[in-house]
Amino acid sequence: MPQPSPPRKNLGRPPRISREQVIGTARRIVTAEGVDRLTMRRLATEIGSTPMALYHHVRNKEELLVLLLDDYAARTLHRPELPVQPRERIVVAAAAIHEALAACPWIVEVLTADDLMSASALWFVEQIVDGLVECGLPPERAVHGYRAIWYYTAGEIVVRTTAARRRADDDRATYRERVFADLDASELPRLAQVADHWAPLTAEDTYLDGLRALVDGLVSVGNPPRTSTS
Repeated sequence: MPQPSPPRKNLGRPPRISREQVIGTARRIVTAEGVDRLTMRRLATEIGSTPMALYHHVRNKEELLVLLLDDYAARTLHRPELPVQPRERIVVAAAAIHEALAACPWIVEVLTADDLMSASALWFVEQIVDGLVECGLPPERAVHGYRAIWYYTAGEIVVRTTAARRRADDDRATYRERVFADLDASELPRLAQVADHWAPLTAEDTYLDGLRALVDGLVSVGNPPRTSTS
């Protein structure tokens, strides 16, 4: 009696993939392993497809990162209720950006490494620039002010995240802690005075205090006090 033929393998096109699969898989890779480990070939392998199939959704890694930025912004960057006072409006908008990015440091890595951005985040940029203009800065100075706020925000997240990762990987005293333990009080009296408290003090979350001080400084520089003439 003849045996049934084995099922024929499907030699046609690979299974169709969705943009949601592409974004979800890319997000999983960068969250677990970092942006450097994300490549089109790696992404195709994880999905079970081919790099050529991915190009129906994204042209290259840069476009893929933009999709990830927009996806993250749409899911986590919620527009807060803004105060009427322009200085506080700047603070609230910047703090909302900081809160969203602090929860996902790889986003900061992408934003600071390349000229990439999420269009969904432009509303927050608008509030900061507009607030600075309402505080008296010309538009050009307001853009410079926004840049200073962004550098402060991104830098605070990068430094804090890197330090936390280093402490998690090695519980021994850091190089800074060893140096501070042997400070010469005659040469560095102020540092010696706070050396024992330096680590916990610098670990405190003072982002909002620094942000308000920065905004006050930007507005003051843009609006120098008038000198009275007699």
